[in-house]
Amino acid sequence: MTTIFQATEQGLEPQAPRRADFATDFLWGAATSSYQIEGAAQVDGRVESIWDRFAATPGKIRDGSSGAVACDHYHRWPQDLDIGRDLGLNAYRFSIAWPRIFGGPGGKPNPKGLDFYERLVDGMLARGLQPWATLYHWDLPQALQDRGGWNARATVDAFVEMADAVTRRLGDRVRHWITQNEPWCTAMIGHHEGWHAPGIADFRTALQVAHHVLLAHGKALPAIRANVPDARAGIALSLHPLRPASDSALDHAALARHDGLRYRWFLDPLYGRGYPEDTLRLVGAAAPVVQAGDMEAIAAPTDFLGVNYYFPETVADAPGHGPLGVRVLEARGETTAMGWPVAPQGLAELLQRVHRDYRPGPLYVTENGACYDDTVTADGAVRDLGRKRYLMRHLAALHGAVKKGVPVQGYFAWSLLDNFEWSEGYLRRFGLVHVDYATQQRRLKDSALWYRAFLREPG
Repeated sequence: MTTIFQATEQGLEPQAPRRADFATDFLWGAATSSYQIEGAAQVDGRVESIWDRFAATPGKIRDGSSGAVACDHYHRWPQDLDIGRDLGLNAYRFSIAWPRIFGGPGGKPNPKGLDFYERLVDGMLARGLQPWATLYHWDLPQALQDRGGWNARATVDAFVEMADAVTRRLGDRVRHWITQNEPWCTAMIGHHEGWHAPGIADFRTALQVAHHVLLAHGKALPAIRANVPDARAGIALSLHPLRPASDSALDHAALARHDGLRYRWFLDPLYGRGYPEDTLRLVGAAAPVVQAGDMEAIAAPTDFLGVNYYFPETVADAPGHGPLGVRVLEARGETTAMGWPVAPQGLAELLQRVHRDYRPGPLYVTENGACYDDTVTADGAVRDLGRKRYLMRHLAALHGAVKKGVPVQGYFAWSLLDNFEWSEGYLRRFGLVHVDYATQQRRLKDSALWYRAFLREPG
C-alpha cells in the first residue's frame, strides 16, 4: 500500500500530452456543483439547505459569506454553457439541488425546480455538451436534517424518491448519472470533523452517515435504470494515494489503519466485499447499524466509477490523535493555495490501484483541479501559470495510466467557474474561469486558454 512520489523539478515547462494521444471518444469536461454556483437561494420554490443554515451560523464560513448568490448561475447559465462550448468541452458535470426538487419527505416535486434543470440540460445538448448529472453534492434540505439528516435511515428513502422524480423528468435526455459525490466528505468532514455542514462532530454518527449514503447510492440505482433508457450510473469517490511518514513499522501500521477507513471503507462495500474486517475491529462500538440486505444493496452493479483526485496523503502514527491514532501530515514542497501537495503521479498511481484491486470497469476522473491566488492584471488577464502547469502535468500522468491499460474514459476539470468554496467562502479560487463576484463578469484565465488550445487540437 505504500506509494512514494517523486519530486517534480521546478521551473521547467511540463511536457503535456496532445488530445490526439487519447481515444477519439474520450470525454473532456469541466465540473460544477449546485450550491457552489447557482445562487437564487429563495427563487422558484427552492427551500433552505443545510449549507444555507450552516453559512448563516457565525464563524462557520471564513469570510462570513454564503451561496445565496454565488455565481448567479441560475440566471446566467446560458453564458456559462456558452463558455464550456467555446472551450471545446464535450461533456459537462453538474449537480441537482435537492432543495429545488423537494422540501422534505413526502409531497410532490417542485415543478419549477424540475423546469430549471430541464432548461439547463436542453442547453447542454444544444451546445454539444454531454450532460453528467450528480444527484447529491452535499446540499441536503434542512427539513430532512431536522429529522435526523443522513444519520436517519428515512433519508435514504427520501433520496430514492428525489432520484426517481429527477430521472423521470430528465431520463430521456441524460444518460450519465452520479448518485453521490464524495461520501467521505459528507460523512467525515460534515459529521466527524464538523467543518462542513451540518457541522456535527461525532465519529459514530459519521460512520452511520457513511453507511446511509452508500445505501442511498445502491437503492437509487434501480430507480435510475427504470427511468433512463440505456442508463450509465455510478458514484464519485474522493480518493488519496497514501504513503507513510517514514519507513518505521509504526508509520506503516498507521498507513494501513488510515487506508482502511479513508479508502477501503468505501470501495470494499461498493464492490461486494463488505466493510473491511480490520477497520471494523478498530472502530468497535462506533460501527454502523447494518440491516439485512444493506450490503447487497450497496454492492449493486455500477457502470463506471468516478474518481476525484487532488493530492496524496502522508500519514504518521499518532497515539491518541483521532479515532485511529493517525495524523495526516502537512505537505512539504510544492503546494497549492489550499496547502495541498502537487503530485501528478499520484493520479496515475491511484487509478492503477483502483483498477487493479477492484476492476470497477470504466473509470472517469470526475474532479481534478487546483486552487491558486489569482489576480486580474491591468489588461484584464489572469496569469494563472500554476494552474496551467497543474493541468498539463496531471493530464500527462493520466495519459501514462491510460497507456498502462487503465480504462479511463473521461476527465472533468474542477472547476469551470470560481465559486463558493464551502467553509472557505469566496477566499479560494479553483476555476478555469475567473468570476468577479461584485459584477458577475467572467474572464478566461490562462489555464482556460491552454485547455481550449489543447481541446481544439486536431484529432
